Amino acid sequence: MSDPTTAKSIASAVRNRETSAAEAVATSLERIRRTNGALNAFCDLYEEDALAAARRIDSRIADEEDVGPLAGVPVAVKDFTPLKGKRTTYGSLVYKDNIGAFDPIYVQRLKAAGAIVIGKTNTPEFAHDGFCHNRVFGTTVNPWDTTRTSGGSSGGAGAAVAANMVPLAEGTDMGGSIRIPASYCGCVGLKPSLGRIPMDILKSVHDTLSHFGPLARTVEDAWLFLDATKGPDERDPMSLPEQAIPFDMEGDVSGLRIALSVDLGYFAVDDAVAKAMQTTADVLRAAGATVTPIDMPWDGSIAEASQMSWRVYLAAFEGDLLKTKRDLLDPEVADCLEAAFKIDGPTYKRIEVLRRKMWLDLVSVFECHDALLCPTTSVTAPLASLRDKDFKPVRVDGKLASAEMAYPFNFTPHCPVLSIPCGVGPGPLPIGAQIVGRRFDEAMVLKIGRAVEKCGLMGGLRPRIFTE
Repeated sequence: MSDPTTAKSIASAVRNRETSAAEAVATSLERIRRTNGALNAFCDLYEEDALAAARRIDSRIADEEDVGPLAGVPVAVKDFTPLKGKRTTYGSLVYKDNIGAFDPIYVQRLKAAGAIVIGKTNTPEFAHDGFCHNRVFGTTVNPWDTTRTSGGSSGGAGAAVAANMVPLAEGTDMGGSIRIPASYCGCVGLKPSLGRIPMDILKSVHDTLSHFGPLARTVEDAWLFLDATKGPDERDPMSLPEQAIPFDMEGDVSGLRIALSVDLGYFAVDDAVAKAMQTTADVLRAAGATVTPIDMPWDGSIAEASQMSWRVYLAAFEGDLLKTKRDLLDPEVADCLEAAFKIDGPTYKRIEVLRRKMWLDLVSVFECHDALLCPTTSVTAPLASLRDKDFKPVRVDGKLASAEMAYPFNFTPHCPVLSIPCGVGPGPLPIGAQIVGRRFDEAMVLKIGRAVEKCGLMGGLRPRIFTE
């Protein structure tokens, strides 16, 4: 039996008049009211606007109009993303009263597909952290265990989807910010190929790290979001030409060749996560794929370069705040900005040399494999009181004790990456696997993700906080 709470099921029921868009939105709002106090996933709700939009959908259905593939589906938008006429704080006291000037292209496309924006989800200041906290709205916690983080920077989105407040939520991903919450919260997260969904909210149109993408409870729902929002737009000069991305509901992986790297060459990985990767490899083999362990020639210089890249990016656009509004900044953000101004141009430019090497390393992998399998995070969700800086030391064996294994693939941005729940560790807390595809091949990562999803590696477990 299909899950009646998925985006696909809701849209089908609304189009077939088995329920109404107004009822779907009202149900989502009620779930949020019952649950958000425990999780702090949503920072703003648009009840009147959402119900009015739902009534318009219902009226169009009554007039036998085509209302789109996401008819009546409630969706959430991250508070890093502006919405016209709505508060957009970026998780910062500096912007606590900021009002968005426009709807991004992807939001316009979701609405055209019948989806209904229901509210904003929490994010760390300027999306800088893998832990979801800020001085405007506080900390977002994990529905599996409220002492644990929901991840960052799309932590509100991950918690909202995992707890069944909404079936779909938007995230942005510059260093794993979709995939990390997906891993910690036990949901699906997709970083599409660079440019697949136009990116029009940044101060630069030439950024090569940032992506819009969905957090969802099923792989098919993630595909529905992607299908509704993909395609070129002149406002993003790096947006990709139109391309059909079929979805294989059967998840047929027979004959596929998949590479497996448990540590990407330099991460210290918890035993429970390593075991889940082996189990995931085994179920893919049982489904007909060949899964081959490989050694990735990567090292901790990638972590240093990623941190440098993020610092310079943030300082370029928000660095003046150090002089004018430092007292309003998270101290970690202020430190990040200060560190950026100490990086010289040639040092920063040399990151491209590293990125070229990483790209060629992946080219070698994909010469004889259809995809790469690895963990999304090296651990299950840490305590919500911790921060990224608590996970940076290099161990005596040379491995990096960093929780996040997603950011390397922002340095190879044309490769789509799907995070899929693949098991549970002690707690129980969910574990996520990344499926990395060749450039522009979202269909492949979705196919493999669907194959993993069908195997039921979560054992039917779901978060302690889950709204029916």
